[in-house]
Amino acid sequence: MENAALALTGIGLLALGCQWLAWQIRVPAILPLLIAGIAAGPITGVLDPDAVLGDLLFPLVSLAVAVILFEGALTLDFRELRGHGRTVSRLVTWGALITALLAIVAAHLILGLSWEMASVLGALLVVTGPTVVLPLLQSLRAREHVSQILRWEGILIDPIGAIGAVLVYEFVALGLSNGAATHTLVSFAQTAVIGFGLGTAGGYLWGSVLRHYWLPQRLHSFGTLMIMLTLFTASNLLFHESGLLTVTVMGVWMANMRGCRRSRSWSSRRRCRSCSSRDCSSCWPRG
Repeated sequence: MENAALALTGIGLLALGCQWLAWQIRVPAILPLLIAGIAAGPITGVLDPDAVLGDLLFPLVSLAVAVILFEGALTLDFRELRGHGRTVSRLVTWGALITALLAIVAAHLILGLSWEMASVLGALLVVTGPTVVLPLLQSLRAREHVSQILRWEGILIDPIGAIGAVLVYEFVALGLSNGAATHTLVSFAQTAVIGFGLGTAGGYLWGSVLRHYWLPQRLHSFGTLMIMLTLFTASNLLFHESGLLTVTVMGVWMANMRGCRRSRSWSSRRRCRSCSSRDCSSCWPRG
């Protein structure tokens, strides 16, 4: 237990140092974090997540991804999509499909993978995610409309890519002779119904709790976190990987719910002019 506590503390300090270094040299935080993680893990073997966390590793990672995705969804205001909605929709539909097809062909021709394995890899490579896009936007200081488009795409593509990868894997695992197409379509419908249903219901009900102050304001942040994690877990129990869609829909619903914005402590944060983020420590010190 003492070694586990020391390892967890070291991971936290390492992450803090990497983000400080990224701020100093003005590069996306994901870059030094990746380098340090690879160096401390596979290369040197100083940190072994499986040995430290054991069976809790994947559940904790899954919950952490849900928190990141939900926090990003809370910044998605529909008013920002005026004039950009078609661009975002094309990026998360046709853009994702084209990316997957190109990755499949490249994996088959260059890596020599079978078409089945190449299809699974192509579906996985569609995902960009807020953990990659948002740090890049903070460092690149792109124009406001470009930042808004990429932020929407980075957050929305995460559940789309995860669900797509699961469906492609199930299709490949079942094979064409076992009704894979029908099973995949049914799975997609189940994911959509559960994700949008729980996400919408959870966003509306919890938004009403915050809007009417049925919970003390000091518990708003903690309560929101726990309700989100509960819905995420329940959604995944109903259907595998539907939780990411649930928390994204819930976050977007709460971000655009009338009267809910005033009750949220995070809504008072001003947006950065460079990356349109409400919490941009990379850009604010530079104006």
